[in-house]
Amino acid sequence: MTKARARRSRDAEATKQDILAAATVEFSRKGLGGARVDAIALRAKANKRMIYHYFGSKEKLFTAVLEEAYGSIRSAELKLPLAELEPEDALERLMRFTWDYYLAHPEFISLVNSANLHKARHVKQSERFRTSGPPFVGLVRSILDRGVAKGVFRTGIDPVQLNITIAAIGYYYLTNRFTGEILFEHDFMSEASLAERFAFNLDTILRLVSRHHTGEQMTGK
Repeated sequence: MTKARARRSRDAEATKQDILAAATVEFSRKGLGGARVDAIALRAKANKRMIYHYFGSKEKLFTAVLEEAYGSIRSAELKLPLAELEPEDALERLMRFTWDYYLAHPEFISLVNSANLHKARHVKQSERFRTSGPPFVGLVRSILDRGVAKGVFRTGIDPVQLNITIAAIGYYYLTNRFTGEILFEHDFMSEASLAERFAFNLDTILRLVSRHHTGEQMTGK
């Protein structure tokens, strides 16, 4: 590849990334219906024509944004040094990562909401989206298996169900904090409240997976 071609390739990739970043902001703030290609182009400092050239349509751009959003969190999860930790510590580390990621990336939660509002039709045919799940399920399964082998986790826990529960107890708290603050007269986002909530989530999950809260010890299983 010539230097000129390599430079054009780098410039094209940089433009695509700028468009994806701008689209992430617009879609997370306004949803698929409210986001405008003109606004995305302006934010990305790119020609509107380039958006259609690289992504084809606003809906296909939305698919690319969802792929990037889910791919980013899955990639970060798989980089966690969980195999080096004891099973209980690995589970806590994974939960802490998930909680902190939600707090640091509110746009991710908004995109999840938007994707589900449209019944995930924009990612149903996405191979990249589909393949992001199994490696993470395997990661959770390995933590559970190590915990069972050590005698601290009970048997028969489905890693998919566990992941759904971990995600749900953090996700629900954050997505419903606005109405929750009114109903419960409580500041959901204060430092103390966030720490209290995470501690409650962690205790809930550890009780769920712990062998010592099931009766396996009593029955000798």
